[in-house]
Amino acid sequence: MRDAQINLAKQFIKDADAILITAGAGMGVDSGLPDFRGSEGFWREYPVIEHLGLDFEDIANPKWFTINPPLAWAFYGHRLNLYRETTPHDGFKMLLDLVKSKNDDYFVVTSNVDGQFQKAKFDEDKIFEVHGSIHHFQCSEKECKSEIWEANKESIEIDMDKFEALTIPLCKNCGDIARPNILMFGDWDWNGKRSDKQENRFYEWFNQLKIDGKKLAIIEIGAGTAIPTIRNYGEKFAKKSKGFKLIRINPRDFYVSKYIGFSVVDGGLNGLKKIL
Repeated sequence: MRDAQINLAKQFIKDADAILITAGAGMGVDSGLPDFRGSEGFWREYPVIEHLGLDFEDIANPKWFTINPPLAWAFYGHRLNLYRETTPHDGFKMLLDLVKSKNDDYFVVTSNVDGQFQKAKFDEDKIFEVHGSIHHFQCSEKECKSEIWEANKESIEIDMDKFEALTIPLCKNCGDIARPNILMFGDWDWNGKRSDKQENRFYEWFNQLKIDGKKLAIIEIGAGTAIPTIRNYGEKFAKKSKGFKLIRINPRDFYVSKYIGFSVVDGGLNGLKKIL
């Protein structure tokens, strides 16, 4: 049964006119990135935070930039440094080769903030980062959040024993504490302008696909159910046309209705090897 699903997925991708890549946290696991699945997985990566009695949802909250900036920037600074040092796994290159074979008729929609698709040479104008990017900053002050700037010149040093940032990025305009341009939990002050522009470009492309009657393969990698943003996108898009199908690659949460797509029960890199 599973082999049959893989064969159907392979054939559909071969026949497709365009490719939509939708990626969750599982996409980065094969590059060595954590997916923070559950409190135990999160605390393995950040044991100091376990001693504070905090889980991922607790620490991924903008309030820490006000009440404890060294802690906030220890967490986000460590992640920024990690993502900068990470090399995208071979699955990114396989996907890039695929979309080039489709005359670059593609888009990437991801909940990941790590910038790995850009690092893997995907076109910046064909990526929609629904939760923002850690490689861009904004001000944490409510009255001064209109500007977003690239963080490529920012260097954040961290005392990992104390889990405190020794350098704190500051706003370019007002000098207050800066923060990543990421949508956090309980976040009413995220500046979504950059993401909104990406979303507009995506829907222009997607709506044109429908007008042109093109066949679209939606390849979803590592999108879980805890925060189902990417899963919901993929299923919604697959229902827009009979010529659209969802190929869901996931080792655990792999179910997809036979009416809209196919399941590949595996991790990101192995799953991509099977269908590409």
